[in-house]
Parts: sequence; C-alpha cells; structure tokens
Amino acid sequence: MVHPPGDLDDDGPEALEAGLEAGVSDLPERRVAVIDRSLHGMRLDKALVAMAGEFSRNHLQTLIEGGHVWVDDRSISRASHKVLAGQQVVVELVPTPESLAFRPEAMTLPVVFEDEALLVVDKPVGLVVHPAAGHWSGTLMNGLLAHHPAAATLPRAGIVHRLDKDTSGLMVVGKTLPAVTALVRAIAAREVRREYMALAHGRVPAEPFRIDAALARDPQSRVRMAVMGGGKPAQTDVTRVGMADFPTLDGGAVSALRCRLHTGRTHQIRVHLASRGHPLLADALYGGRPGLGMARQALHAERLGFAHPIDGRPLQFDAPPPDDLAQAWQRVLEAADDAP
Repeated sequence: MVHPPGDLDDDGPEALEAGLEAGVSDLPERRVAVIDRSLHGMRLDKALVAMAGEFSRNHLQTLIEGGHVWVDDRSISRASHKVLAGQQVVVELVPTPESLAFRPEAMTLPVVFEDEALLVVDKPVGLVVHPAAGHWSGTLMNGLLAHHPAAATLPRAGIVHRLDKDTSGLMVVGKTLPAVTALVRAIAAREVRREYMALAHGRVPAEPFRIDAALARDPQSRVRMAVMGGGKPAQTDVTRVGMADFPTLDGGAVSALRCRLHTGRTHQIRVHLASRGHPLLADALYGGRPGLGMARQALHAERLGFAHPIDGRPLQFDAPPPDDLAQAWQRVLEAADDAP
C-alpha cells in the first residue's frame, strides 16, 4: 500500500499568486505518498499506479520521463527505477493532452458570415477542425470555444461537418442547439450544397459524371478510406473545367474539376477520384504527386449553400482558393484547350 502523509503545500504564496494569475485550474495537482513494504523493490511506474490509478500507466511513464516525479527530493526520469520502503514519492499530475483538448483558445477566425444562429468560416490550409491524436490544441473547435462561450454547451462546439487539415474553404457552424439540429438534418437530407475546386492527375472525362461508390475504412491502413462494398453510400458529381498536358510534370496531364458532394464521407472526393485513377495533385495518401506548385492536396471548398436553419432564407457563400491552388488552377486553364 501507498500511504499519503497528509496534505502537502510547499509551493508558497508566490506560486499561489502565479497560479491565480494563470488560472488555478491550469496548475497540476501534486500528489505525495510514502512507499510501504508491499511496494518495496517495485518499478516506479507501477508504484505510481497505486498513487494515481485514474491515469494510464503509459501517461505516468510520460510524466516520469518529463521530470515530474521525485523520490526523496531527487528527480527520477526512469520508469524502471526501483522504489524502496519508506521513500517519499512526489508526482505532478500534469493533465493528459486529451483532457486539455476542449479548452478555449483565442485565435483569429476567418468568419465570412455570422448571426445569432450560425457562422460560416473560410478554413485555412493547415487548421485542424476537431481535436484528435496529434492535434489536441490549436484546432478550429478551440477557436470556436473562445469565440462564443455558448459553444461549450453544443455537440462538437456546433461543428456539423468537417474539412481535412490541408483542405481549405467554407464550413458552416451552428451557434445554438436548434440551429445545429436543423443543419445536421439538412446535411443528412442532402439539402446543403457543397462545391469544391480540385486539380487531379490525368485526363478526366470531358462529360460531367457521377461517382456512386460506397466508402469504408481501408482494412490495410487506418488512416485511409477506400471504395468498398458494404461501406457507407457516397456520391460525388464531377465536372471538368479544363485539362492540359504538362510534359515536365510526373504523370503529364492535369484536369481542373468542380466537384459537388451529395454525401460527406471522410476523404470522399479524394478517394472517389483516386479510385478512377485520378488522384489529386500532391495528395500523397492516395497516390497524388506534387506539381504546379502544390505541396498539399489540391482541394478547396469553394461554394456553400443552404437554407437558414431558423428563418429558412436561402444563403450562399463563395470563397476564392488560397494562392497555391489559385495559381495552379490558372496555369491549367491557360494551357487547356477545353477551358470555357
């Protein structure tokens, strides 16, 4: 057993004042215990489980390696360190990254439209929409929680659909529960119009067409999606705007496309086009290669249209693409024989 010797408060008034200025909730809990005979000779990480069983052993090992554990006032950074009966162990229980994920973070949100019920943002390249492994802070959700505190009372802070980290463009976010509910239902009923600009490898057919192919998680790779029977239905309309040959580009031809989503599955446009042999430029996950200045997947949510979730009035928004895609798009159209 581990026996706590009582409350320990040796940080002093200066630390308390600093904590009040920073926010007391941001101070890690400091837990102290004395090792008894039952834990004599045990690994430090295993002994910590007895002190802080609400944390995983993996996280406790991280705390040890990060310098947050002391044995008899000596910092120990090895999880395999053996503890002895009678030693005092102190651990700073720094919160896991996951526990910090849903905190407000002030950031400049590129708001295109906002009223009491919703807001529309033009998401920049590189901004993660929702906290996940590897991105527990600095996400759009963190920014929304700071932008309007009521977001904390809403599912996913009002986010009703997502864009990939390296996809730019328009997203709608609900600010009230009735608005979120109505937007979710409108998306499910395919009443929200979402149109994208995309640059794809190869000669995409000139006639508009629909890709109707179910999508599911790729059984060979958890980070990829794939066209699979038994997956979730997915439909994408594809219209070629222009196509040009670039002899110096690996793969040759590039097609400028406008794609309309009827469903919004993860990576839908990327997977649908790759399944037809036309991966997006620079989309390494699905076989695309860099070109025309594109170092990230050439995809931008250009147009968003829907009925206002409260008063029903029609809303439509357009956002120009970032410079990298705008310049590559222009190069294709200037060199194309079939551009309008």
